[in-house]
Amino acid sequence: MSTYRKIHGRSIQAVTTDPTGDVAEGQVWYNTSSDTFKTVVSSKAWTSSAPLATGRANGGGSGNLQNSALFCGGYTTAGVANTEEYGGAGWTAGGNLNTGRYALKAAGTQTASRAFGGYMPPGYVAVTESYNGTAWTNGPSLNTARSNGSPAGTSTATLYAGGGNPSGVNNSEEYDGSSWSEGNNLNSGRSGVAGCGSQTAAIAMGGDDPGYVALTELYDGTSWTATSAMNTARGGSGGGGTQTSALVWGGHTGPGGPGAQAKTESWDGSSWTETADLSSTRNAVNGTGASNASAVCFGGDPQVKATEEFTSSANVITAGAWAAGGNLSTARTAIRGAGIQTAAWGVGGETGPGPTTNATENYDGTAWTGGGNFPANTRNSFTYGTQTAGLSAGGNSAPGQTPYNSASAEYDGSTWTASPGALSPAKGYGGSSGVQTSALATGGDGPPNPTSPFAQIGVQSYNGSTWSTETNYPINIYGATGAGVSETAAVVWGGTSPYPGTPNPNTSDYNGSAWTLVAKSIADVGASNERDVQGTNQAPSALCGSMGGNSGAVGFYQWNDTAWSTLPNMGTGGDRGGAGTLTAAIAFGGYHPGTPRLAATEEFTGETTALNVKTLTQS
Repeated sequence: MSTYRKIHGRSIQAVTTDPTGDVAEGQVWYNTSSDTFKTVVSSKAWTSSAPLATGRANGGGSGNLQNSALFCGGYTTAGVANTEEYGGAGWTAGGNLNTGRYALKAAGTQTASRAFGGYMPPGYVAVTESYNGTAWTNGPSLNTARSNGSPAGTSTATLYAGGGNPSGVNNSEEYDGSSWSEGNNLNSGRSGVAGCGSQTAAIAMGGDDPGYVALTELYDGTSWTATSAMNTARGGSGGGGTQTSALVWGGHTGPGGPGAQAKTESWDGSSWTETADLSSTRNAVNGTGASNASAVCFGGDPQVKATEEFTSSANVITAGAWAAGGNLSTARTAIRGAGIQTAAWGVGGETGPGPTTNATENYDGTAWTGGGNFPANTRNSFTYGTQTAGLSAGGNSAPGQTPYNSASAEYDGSTWTASPGALSPAKGYGGSSGVQTSALATGGDGPPNPTSPFAQIGVQSYNGSTWSTETNYPINIYGATGAGVSETAAVVWGGTSPYPGTPNPNTSDYNGSAWTLVAKSIADVGASNERDVQGTNQAPSALCGSMGGNSGAVGFYQWNDTAWSTLPNMGTGGDRGGAGTLTAAIAFGGYHPGTPRLAATEEFTGETTALNVKTLTQS
């Protein structure tokens, strides 16, 4: 007779608490505290992830890994050349295609990919391009221009089968690193067909022209062979994996897009099985994956930004998301603050059409309560530090740019104490970087100058007792945002220069003596207006965040000292106060079109992973 020990090579362990890691699916243990036998089981599910910067349908997806994907081209209101790279947490801007188009396909990895075919008025495209992780380079064209075929392979060993021009064709072509050559055709010509695998072991799934089909064909490097059909006939689906372990999702079952699908099917090398559905229906959807247990889906019609990850695992993944927190006692815009999600503070702001306040509120992770009054009425001040070691300086005491405030004070969680020195010159609406005893105030609005009314070039630092002049920011800047751990390790981005003027597209690091332009800013990942965007005050060498914007934007972004990428959107955007970290952020108050003064608070919790523990029972 077999025993658990003989089957698994170990005996059932007795534990007082359930394990949290290093547990294999099916492993059993006895929990002495609950007097129960427990095990870990596998779960299959799609979970939300950070959205695309630009929502679009019918682009080219490649990468073959859930946490390393590429999305190029696609359709918004026209064909586009956009490229975005996915790293598992968010999307970052990549180099644009040389030829904008939609209904193209792609194959390869994020740093070595090939895009081919597509459609761009007035006709079908034969163009192919290769990507090196930075830029696209034109390569040999397809022999037959067409769109929406079945892709497979790598950037130097590519397969492209089927597609439309204008109706479904059965052409199959192979790329060997230097040229495309004709291969044996699909048995059934069709467009809207999904595909994955390698050049010598590929799978083509479904199709929509002519007619919606569930047909599946396998390629062995020489010829295509029909095999078990999918459960649902459809075209415009996403697909990923290998010839023996694949996944297909979304698509549509009716002409012109009606019948959009959320259904997902898993392929084990011989048959298809229905599995967990997408959270919403999507046509002309994109994505990639490693197997029937790991994939990522993005985009779709109409111009979808949403990204979802499919996982079959003993772990339950809970996606990062924003949720409502406790409201401020007083609704206000232009409020600024600092701290962490469970111990934050916000000071000042505009409480009506004109009045500003000196009131401070403290947040404990659930509710706001009154704190000490700042020495002056203020809005859009520079803010730093923690709830028990905070600093606020400057701002202005009435709507518009005047009068300017030079007050500087330190906060201990209940009382403000004036700093030995005042901020000079008086200003506000700039980038805050650092902590209570080592802070940097960059740019902002202050006394007008002839070349840039209101926007300032000056930078001031605070050492715990006095404010001093630092190296000027490269340009006059107003409404910028900053983050960092000290006056000598800071990052500043966004704003406008001059005011009113053009949004600043730059992100710059400061080392205590010089500014270095390190990247374009959050505009590259979809922020429509970067002025007045509050940040989470973290080290530039680690991560810092940016949220919203004065146009009511809901974007939330992360910076890793190299590039910006997307995180899940807030529920309500618009010049909000912010604090915390990228896994536990808080947004409060602010301005939103139609609601000029907000009291609402939102809390962000990053993605979490936990074992899928089940209690064993008799039945």
